[in-house]
Amino acid sequence: MKITGRSSSITNSFINSIIPVIEPTNEQVKSALAILGMDHDSFQCSYCGSIVSEWDHLRPLVLNKKPTGYISEIHNLVPACGKCNQSKGNRPWAKWMVSDAKLSPKSRGVRDLEQRMERLAAYEKWEKPTVVDFEAVVGKEKWAKHWANWALVQDTMRQAQALAAEINKKIADSYEKL
Repeated sequence: MKITGRSSSITNSFINSIIPVIEPTNEQVKSALAILGMDHDSFQCSYCGSIVSEWDHLRPLVLNKKPTGYISEIHNLVPACGKCNQSKGNRPWAKWMVSDAKLSPKSRGVRDLEQRMERLAAYEKWEKPTVVDFEAVVGKEKWAKHWANWALVQDTMRQAQALAAEINKKIADSYEKL
């Protein structure tokens, strides 16, 4: 295991920690589900139809280690199962759904794939999601400090990994001498 193997999780944490979560109204949830062809009794993964375990950001919050500007709100969230959410990651939903990616709807043989994609396309057009220029809102200095903290954490992880590798080697070498 590598300490630096968690660097994308750290990046996601630095971005997710600044993104507001806007709670939807009951009417917004009903409208969202109706567009997706669902209601309270037919609640399912928007991508494959399995049992819902979470809400997925249809448009990613993070791309290339930077925030996209989208926030967590009903206009950017769809019901999903863990398999689909994990497999999709931050890829564009339409390309991912028809890709051969492990656990994509196409690779899992979802039968009503085209209909699901049509509903998701309609959902995407339903309401324009909020996009925030975080740097403009908080100011250049505060924004730069946030990313300097991120860089410090990343550098500390690299240093910790180098030290851990040294320790690992020393312990392995001493084990061989026993």
